[in-house]
Amino acid sequence: MPTTRIILIRHGETAWNAERRLQGHIDIALNAEGERQADALASALAGERFDAIVSSDLQRAYQTATAVARLHDLPVETDPSLRERCYGGFEGLLYAEIEQRYPAEFAAWQSRDVDSTMPEGERRAETFRQFYRRAVDAILAWAGAHPGGTLAVVAHGGVLECAYRAALGLSLETPRTFKVMNASINRFTIKEGNLVLDSWGEVGHLRQGALDELP
Repeated sequence: MPTTRIILIRHGETAWNAERRLQGHIDIALNAEGERQADALASALAGERFDAIVSSDLQRAYQTATAVARLHDLPVETDPSLRERCYGGFEGLLYAEIEQRYPAEFAAWQSRDVDSTMPEGERRAETFRQFYRRAVDAILAWAGAHPGGTLAVVAHGGVLECAYRAALGLSLETPRTFKVMNASINRFTIKEGNLVLDSWGEVGHLRQGALDELP
């Protein structure tokens, strides 16, 4: 079987990342630092050969993917299945605000109850288990569409967390002890239909620190 390679990338920084405000499906653009990170990322990947560049349809991911695509003469294909987890009524709030308004739901979330539900907001929230299946299935579907190829997939911190857990066989209930950095490069291969982690958290191309995704 030909080996399929996935370079999985978290989008650059947004203003809401910087102030610890939960984004979810809210469509926030990159800030100036995020644009700088996207350009640095593009330069770091200029020597790679990609068969496709795929992105979440949210603009923070799409902007990051577009920076990479400019140096490869490839279109950016978008897929809403690569979006961040939907947090329902939590979206748009600071962590402190979530804890104050929804103490029981916040406690369940922080204790990693992977089947707990959040209050509905503009959208219906996903459980972590639902989100995990969506994110991993989306990555594997794109890999299956390009057997033996190399793909750049630009998504979100939660999507990267799901891929990491899938590759290492980590229980969904375990605390997240690994970092998911803005504009980081994370390399996977597909073996027998499963994700295998090759390298994680490459950020040497960034001259300044990148923010870890909120836990």
